[in-house]
Amino acid sequence: MTQDEGELDSLVRKRIRALRVAQGWSLEELAARAKVSQSTLSRIENGRRRLALDQLVILARALDTSLDQLVETATDDVVSSPMIDAAHSLMRWPVKADPGMTVVRQRMTDPPPDNLARMRAHPGREWLVVLSGTAILLLGNRRFRVETNQAAEFPTMLPHAIGADGGPCEILGIFDRDARRGHQRGEDSGPPGRPAG
Repeated sequence: MTQDEGELDSLVRKRIRALRVAQGWSLEELAARAKVSQSTLSRIENGRRRLALDQLVILARALDTSLDQLVETATDDVVSSPMIDAAHSLMRWPVKADPGMTVVRQRMTDPPPDNLARMRAHPGREWLVVLSGTAILLLGNRRFRVETNQAAEFPTMLPHAIGADGGPCEILGIFDRDARRGHQRGEDSGPPGRPAG
């Protein structure tokens, strides 16, 4: 066994134990769920039994995870820098684990549009938190005041727009794949502030 294989073997064993403990399960409980003996599970966790692929599949299922997640290794690109869009006063980070997700940080100074025809709707879902200041979220025919440390989550098929209220505000938003695409199509008006979500 190479050093890398040994490290992966140790990581998987620790992960099995950590997932079991996180669920609040004893060795006996997980063994029953996985239909293996308690002593077999104990030897797997403690490195005294060889890891077999068929047992890993069964344990992954019993732990409500996938085999891929059970054996995935840490990558070197843990830290990432934002893509900066100075024109819209925002930063973007793609979510590596889910390429369809994007995190956006934006500073807004303008109020939401007065003309409701400038609100946009598109498939998807958005979540945002106000980091500082106060934001106004227009959603359909409703108006929400979202203050510092408050969050909003909504389906983007509702016409929506967001802007600052009484001074600058800064938001952090998470866009799913469809919402991100909706904003990219209307990029000229600037995501997620002003018209858009």
